[in-house]
Amino acid sequence: MDDIYREIILEHYKNPSYKGELNPADMSFEDENPLCGDHLRIDLRVDEAGTVTDARFSGHGCAISQASADLVVESIIGKNVEELKKMTKEDVLDLLGIEELGPVRLKCALLSLKVLKGGLYGVPEGHSEFE
Repeated sequence: MDDIYREIILEHYKNPSYKGELNPADMSFEDENPLCGDHLRIDLRVDEAGTVTDARFSGHGCAISQASADLVVESIIGKNVEELKKMTKEDVLDLLGIEELGPVRLKCALLSLKVLKGGLYGVPEGHSEFE
């Protein structure tokens, strides 16, 4: 991993811009990565047109899972829910600037995508159809 990408991950981990909770939220979903204990919740506010107007994440975990959550939340504000349903793991890895990760770190990086899509699709917590 290039140093610049390490710096981006560490910056979003240490100083996340979108960490917190929305109360009230139109959509909330949380899940965890049982392999390492990362836990993540994403809250969304969505307007009548289906556009995300605000979003936040909360929880705890490693630098990659927390940086990924901050970057994902930042990237989804202003987008339509239907557009977000098409978000892929490659999109998340591009946000992080990472091409390849080992299997455990990959699960950490993709926890935010799993939580987001679980909320958008109404999937019960603990399912992993979207990884």
